Amino acid sequence: MKTDYVQSVMRTFDIIETLKNGAMGLNELSKSVGLSKSTVHRLLSTLMHRGYVIQEVPSSKYRLTLQFLEIGNSTLKDMDIVELSKPYIEELAKQTGEVVHLVLVEDTEIVYIDKIETTSAIRMHSYIGKRIPLYSSAVGKTYLSNMDSADFDRLWEKLEPSLVQFTPHTIMTKKAMLTELSQVSNDGYAIDNEENEEGVLCVAAPILDRNNVVRYAISVSTPKIRCSAQRIETFGKLVRETAQTISKNLGHLI
Repeated sequence: MKTDYVQSVMRTFDIIETLKNGAMGLNELSKSVGLSKSTVHRLLSTLMHRGYVIQEVPSSKYRLTLQFLEIGNSTLKDMDIVELSKPYIEELAKQTGEVVHLVLVEDTEIVYIDKIETTSAIRMHSYIGKRIPLYSSAVGKTYLSNMDSADFDRLWEKLEPSLVQFTPHTIMTKKAMLTELSQVSNDGYAIDNEENEEGVLCVAAPILDRNNVVRYAISVSTPKIRCSAQRIETFGKLVRETAQTISKNLGHLI
């Protein structure tokens, strides 16, 4: 099937997505995106004119501006789920003393849309807007466990070519994932046992809307070193109950 991609737009987003990792000079950026310096300079000039990129002084490196944050925040303002969930995930963070995330499922990834930290919580590399794959996260597993077998087969086929083993514990086969998802369905919550980040264990539960569809999930993240089997079970119960409360507020009939 023919796709109507606009090459200049694709190149512009290549530049934006590269600069999100930090400021770069023209030569470095040109090499990173595989375009000539003249092409990159022309696209950067347009982004600068619109206020999305600035050139630092005296380094002459280019970086993204906070205009992207403004766009992101305006999008989040339209998402009632963030405001609705806030008091419940704050209470969950207080109960557990750990980091709590609210995520949105988008295609083969999850996106962090809210994060609550406590003074005793582990410092994580997560941030609002960050994306991670479904298969290496507890929140992703809660979504996968609620799919019917045909939809799961199609999604796994889409995921399979890009599977990355982030840690020695990352699940890399369909058979192993199905075994894991069976346990998730039985427990009502999922566990990421150092599968995305070594030393970090996450416990998650799905949020269902009035149509019984999972678009969001919440998780508690904790250092593996201080997580006993009993503590995991306690977190599972708390995160499941919190997700059910949020689901009820979205119109889901528990």
